[in-house]
Amino acid sequence: FSSVTSVLNMSIFKDQFVLEDLIQEFKKKSTALSFGPLQSNGHISVQGSFPAIKLLRDFLLLKAKSLPEKDKREEKESKSHQRPRRRLQQQRLTTETSNSVHDANGEKQVVVLDTDVYHYIKYFFPRTFLVNDDVVISGITAGDITTVNIENAGSRSDARWVLRVKEKIEIQSMKLHNTLRKERIYFKEHIRDEKQRYKWACERLKPRYPYVLIIPYDTHIDVIGNSSDIFEFTKEVK
Repeated sequence: FSSVTSVLNMSIFKDQFVLEDLIQEFKKKSTALSFGPLQSNGHISVQGSFPAIKLLRDFLLLKAKSLPEKDKREEKESKSHQRPRRRLQQQRLTTETSNSVHDANGEKQVVVLDTDVYHYIKYFFPRTFLVNDDVVISGITAGDITTVNIENAGSRSDARWVLRVKEKIEIQSMKLHNTLRKERIYFKEHIRDEKQRYKWACERLKPRYPYVLIIPYDTHIDVIGNSSDIFEFTKEVK
């Protein structure tokens, strides 16, 4: 749940926008983010939670899509002079960008969530993922990140329903990302009896901490909730 930092290259917008004004627009739309000073080369650092960075990225993609074709060609030509490894990274980014922009206008949306936040939403806020028969939601977990796909499954369904579901998930994720914390209880000895004792203790304490999520693994137990709850909970378990 720690914050992340990204460096934005704003130079591609300099012929169409006043960069200082564009950054002020970012700050108004993304109050949860903190911005560093604008460098002479058009670079600026931004820091905040992963969901907030993701929303800023989507906003940047829409801005980039509005650039005239001339600017896009010039940017493409400048990329062709970069080192091969750098070109590969840019190519992956371009592919992801085009898919994201296309999905924003189509019948499929993608939300990238912290895996712990995803589990917490599914357990305590299942209605967030409750949809009708015309919308299908699937989640793919890869370590700390879970990708949620929201697709239009009905031939007569309005694509706006898909966008509304995405926005609902993002809003809930943002709220939880700012409040949730996680403690990890490691098993000192990898023996069955010890694991059972820890799990038994967690189950006994769970009714006293109704908003704590317990996720058992082979080597540890993750405890997710607000900071005061999980501190007291792990203390009593140990």
